[in-house]
Amino acid sequence: MFITLEGIEGCGKSTQSRMIRDYLQAKGMTVTSTLEPGGSTLGTTLRQILLDPKNSDITGLTELFLYLADRSQHVSSVIRPALERGEVVLCDRFADSTVVYQGYGRGLDPKLLHQLNEVAVDATWPDLTLLLDLDPEIGLKRALTRNIQENKHATEGRFEAESLAFHSRVREGYLTWAALNRERFVVIDATGSVEATFDAIKEAIDAML
Repeated sequence: MFITLEGIEGCGKSTQSRMIRDYLQAKGMTVTSTLEPGGSTLGTTLRQILLDPKNSDITGLTELFLYLADRSQHVSSVIRPALERGEVVLCDRFADSTVVYQGYGRGLDPKLLHQLNEVAVDATWPDLTLLLDLDPEIGLKRALTRNIQENKHATEGRFEAESLAFHSRVREGYLTWAALNRERFVVIDATGSVEATFDAIKEAIDAML
């Protein structure tokens, strides 16, 4: 089974990903936890480029092709081999992030982005995508606080530096894209406590299982 987590900055994906991993392992499943960008050896280098706020001059198209390169390598070297071994793959961001951030956020054509993703993922699509939905103003404040606490603001703060208007477009883009892909998306209200959010996630996962 292939599960992905999506959402705006600061929605709690990383925390929930760890909790989901532990939950599935407690059920006796072998879980490969990964993320984008940066889930492969090549991806760690691409992550540094994509998230570094010093690279503020990266164009929308350049950003797109770097993400697609990261994804193609990630699928071939990490995700597909784990699925073939019968493991559960849990990924923090995947192809939907590109459609939403570069499409609804940057203004590129979402249909074209989906077509390019089709090439990059090579038929490896998630069985379940959990969208952690949150007001962008709250999420951005959480993300900025997290980056300062973890000392990542100077190395991984490029998207947090975007305007609130950008993050609002991303949030609306996620909700639009989820409505167009209801067969695998479950929208989770992430405004409450970590525990309340996880309870909703467990319900969605148990239904899939």
